[in-house]
Amino acid sequence: MQRLLPHTEWRGPVLEGKKPLYLTFDDGPIPEETPFVLEQLARYDAHATFFCVGQNLERHPDVARQALAAGHRLANHTHHHVSGWQLPLPAYLAEVQQCQQVLSAFGETLRPLLRPPYGRITRAQAAALHPNYRLIMWDVLTYDYDVTYPAEICLRAALAHTRPGSIVVFHDSQKAHRNLRAVLPHYLDACAAQGYSFETL
Repeated sequence: MQRLLPHTEWRGPVLEGKKPLYLTFDDGPIPEETPFVLEQLARYDAHATFFCVGQNLERHPDVARQALAAGHRLANHTHHHVSGWQLPLPAYLAEVQQCQQVLSAFGETLRPLLRPPYGRITRAQAAALHPNYRLIMWDVLTYDYDVTYPAEICLRAALAHTRPGSIVVFHDSQKAHRNLRAVLPHYLDACAAQGYSFETL
């Protein structure tokens, strides 16, 4: 996938002697899950990037503002959480733009970040978006959204694949409720104990 999509980023920067992690949370913001995430991050002075669905930003702007006030970053996850593999180029670009228009109301001034839902984006879509967006993928997917995936395996696998510069995907979504609440506190605790810092992209 990385070779097929040369415009995408799969890991974050690492300065010599540092151990940064780049925690990301997809699909929110929602009042049922995002405040829990913010509480857990605050315990470790951890900063994260929230890849937001535009519709959820429109429905829950106060939750998004809570994340911003805590030092986190908001980013684009399309307006309706669409798969790029199922949309022609103009329709996909319109989805991204619609979400970005909502995000602009929150005062973001840095180069926008986009994570394609499901990681599904075509070469043509990536090439069209790359001049204006950083296209962020991941190297650690926790599978917290998989209700058949036991929490203890979710945690163990995530920790086993974590290394300095990892971009780690959790989900502040209702589907991830059980594993998110069981795994995130332990993941943060274990990584903090190993000397990792938690940074925004």
